[in-house]
Amino acid sequence: MNIVSVSEITKYIKQLFESDAKVASVLIRGEISNFKKHYSGHCYFTLKDSNATIRAVMFKSRAQYLKFEPRDGMKVIAGGQVTIFERDGQYQLYAVQLVPEGIGELSIAFAQLKEKLEAEGLFNDEHKQTLPMLPKTVGIVTSPTGAVLRDIITVSKRRHPGILLKLYPVQVQGPDAPLQIVHGIEVFNKLCNVDVIIIGRGGGSIEELWAFNDERVIRAIAASKIPIVSAVGHQTDYTLADFVADRRAATPSQAAEFVVPDVRELYKYVSTLKSMLESNARGVLKNHRMRLEQSAKSRVFKYPYENLAIKQQLVDNLLQNLQQVMKKMVIEKQHGFKIMAEKLSMLNPLAVLARGYGIVRTNDGQLVNNVKTLQPGTRVEIVLNEGLIDAEIIRVQEGHYGKS
Repeated sequence: MNIVSVSEITKYIKQLFESDAKVASVLIRGEISNFKKHYSGHCYFTLKDSNATIRAVMFKSRAQYLKFEPRDGMKVIAGGQVTIFERDGQYQLYAVQLVPEGIGELSIAFAQLKEKLEAEGLFNDEHKQTLPMLPKTVGIVTSPTGAVLRDIITVSKRRHPGILLKLYPVQVQGPDAPLQIVHGIEVFNKLCNVDVIIIGRGGGSIEELWAFNDERVIRAIAASKIPIVSAVGHQTDYTLADFVADRRAATPSQAAEFVVPDVRELYKYVSTLKSMLESNARGVLKNHRMRLEQSAKSRVFKYPYENLAIKQQLVDNLLQNLQQVMKKMVIEKQHGFKIMAEKLSMLNPLAVLARGYGIVRTNDGQLVNNVKTLQPGTRVEIVLNEGLIDAEIIRVQEGHYGKS
């Protein structure tokens, strides 16, 4: 028996695996466990059933095309090659495809993305915008050759031929469709040349409708400042665009009915408003006419001079009262003036002189009110009524003249 190294025996076993057609390309059914997505993009996990496990790896070059996010506990069918990882000496599956078992890959991707966007609140009613009652222009994002556009044009022109339709042509399926749809929504929002947008396409399989489940499309609809109506697939088809749009239409024709008002219904509505306005106006005029007639019958309007005479009499009474008050005030003021004049007359020094009294002043103008201030020979000035005299003191005699 030959002695070989670990590397030699591992390489030999690997060659055996690679030469076996059954393990070189195999589909393995199992449950995912220990799933881990490395920052490099490579996915590492274990497939297991009730009796065994096998390690597996899917490199980024294949994992980036997965429509769904693998999770622990998910039952899948993995296809690839089983071979030896020489460093660890373990066999493992190098997976190149991974398909959920029992439910389609796109269905899982749909459910996972819907759960994610719901958690962010993108589908909440408070984000829904109200559709304009009478848009001037409707934007349409769809295929220029599909029946969808034809249906929308037919219904719109039948309901209201005066409303303008603007088409942003896009592919509605295929790898380029999502970005074209996103660009169409963004262009209408940037130009602000439409009042409402319809995005849609006809029916098809989930794969054909998948552009309207693309996360970029969903976020573009949510970010639109212009209300959007989704019209994707038939009545029973639902896409994520239906959940995030401001309104979902079961068919493109119904979308046109939502955004384009029926001109005949508008005419009826306007006629109803006109009738209501005329009725209300007639009611207001009737009320004012009744008030006018009642006013015309009132005594004020029938005998206007009577009321004027009453007012004139009131003015006369007030004027008379005013005159009496003024007269009383004048009398009182005159009486007060007379009393003050008498008081002033009593204090008037000229009146005192008229009664025979005189005022003695020295030559320098000082009043003499005491004989002690005088000496014989002093010259004084005596003021009398209607004149004055110069005098000389001959004799001074003190006494009590003028006192009782």
